[in-house]
Amino acid sequence: MNLDWIEGVRINTSAVERRTATIPARRTVKKEWQAAWLLRAIACMDLTTLSGDDSAERVRRLCAKARRPLQDHIVKALGWQDAPLHVGAVCVYHAFVETAVKALEGSGIPVAAVSAGFPAGLAPLETRVAEIRRSLDAGAGEIDIVVTRAHVFHGEWNALYDEVAAFKDACGPVHMKAILGAGDLLTLRNVARASWVAMMAGADFIKTSTGKEAVNATLPISLVMIRALREYAERTGMAVGFKPAGGIRTARQALDWLATVKDELGRSWLEPSLFRFGASSMLGDIERQLEHFVTARYSASYRHPMA
Repeated sequence: MNLDWIEGVRINTSAVERRTATIPARRTVKKEWQAAWLLRAIACMDLTTLSGDDSAERVRRLCAKARRPLQDHIVKALGWQDAPLHVGAVCVYHAFVETAVKALEGSGIPVAAVSAGFPAGLAPLETRVAEIRRSLDAGAGEIDIVVTRAHVFHGEWNALYDEVAAFKDACGPVHMKAILGAGDLLTLRNVARASWVAMMAGADFIKTSTGKEAVNATLPISLVMIRALREYAERTGMAVGFKPAGGIRTARQALDWLATVKDELGRSWLEPSLFRFGASSMLGDIERQLEHFVTARYSASYRHPMA
């Protein structure tokens, strides 16, 4: 924990907004290059269901989609039938971890469990730590934890550090993604400071949002977090992953985030070990765009159901 690094964080909000406003127009790819980028987006996707009406059957259908994210005729037309193609992980509530693990058996796809009082993160610390351990016992291969936003509002950086460190200690060697709830943090400077604390406390990934906030993943929030990742890597030599989540629904948005990560962090970050999308409906649009690439026709969205 280095408080000097935290206090030294400065963010030029107008400059961040100007930079991100140029990304959709300045970074475009077409034809086979677009198809290749969209296949990369699939590989870096945490296919997610976190609804109050989730059921075991919905989770099993989602896992089947995770195993075969594209219809067979699209895969064949792309010439991809001999290469493995699946999502990076399936993300579910603790109650469905065992169901997902069984449905994904033999696929190599890990199950990510949202934990630590998701989505508010306001349960007692002991309860949140115990929830992490129960999810690991159920077979979760990754854990997405939620930080206490009040620590950020009050500048309680040591308390935030201790909280994230306790979660990481409970996770052990399993990858832990720290959800900052960035849309609730009021300022981009708070987003950057929380990112630094989470990384110093041992988070393997920093994640924008739970998907339940009024504001979730935006390009300005993501750019601030990505630049914190870059500076942290330059200072420590440690690469921490990034996961934007919430509100990313289209193939076009996937390309914007991939381009931003590549521009700011380099090609090495565009791997599932360092970059994930928290998404569900986005996969349907990606499949639709890839079908258009191979057939030159747009199909109706209902032909690409998620679950």
